[in-house]
Amino acid sequence: MTFCAGALANAATLDMTADAQDAPVQLVNVQNLQQVPAPAPQAAPTPIQEKTEIVQPIPNADPDDEDFNSLTEAVAAQDAPASLDSELNCLAVSVYYEAKSEPLAGQLAVADVILNRTESGRFPRSVCGVVTQRGQFSFVRGGKLPTPPANGQWKKALAVAQVAMKDQWDSPVPEALYFHARYVKPSWKRARVGAVGNHVFYR
Repeated sequence: MTFCAGALANAATLDMTADAQDAPVQLVNVQNLQQVPAPAPQAAPTPIQEKTEIVQPIPNADPDDEDFNSLTEAVAAQDAPASLDSELNCLAVSVYYEAKSEPLAGQLAVADVILNRTESGRFPRSVCGVVTQRGQFSFVRGGKLPTPPANGQWKKALAVAQVAMKDQWDSPVPEALYFHARYVKPSWKRARVGAVGNHVFYR
């Protein structure tokens, strides 16, 4: 009986020892399993930060490429140029004298008629050449353009001319090459493309 009791005691001791030896291994394994996914949340912010850095340069894009919600917004966004080159001046003077009392769409339509002529092959290739072409615009005298007064209508005409030259807003009559006031009844055999304000446009 002593042998058996001793054997049982030894067996119990061995079992307890085995349990004691196994327990730390199980705890370490559990801890290791819990520690493995821990770095994953720290890695998540890295791609988000990279995306933010990619998006940041967008506000510095070229203003000429900016999209506007309306023609009014496009006109309001124009800054008066430090120096007025001859082509812009010729276009702005034309808008002023031909359409200063027209809505913005009508002013833009007049500006685009002049620009369309420069690309048509049937008129001079420069804006000033189109404007000063003999018999085309009544405000031109002896091939010279008058100087508009520096008032609000001139500033608006200048801004509209800038929008047209930068192609920042589409003309309501995109293919027009000719126009006249509604009260005029020319005997033209041209295709009418539309009317804006007090002007009728043809191609």
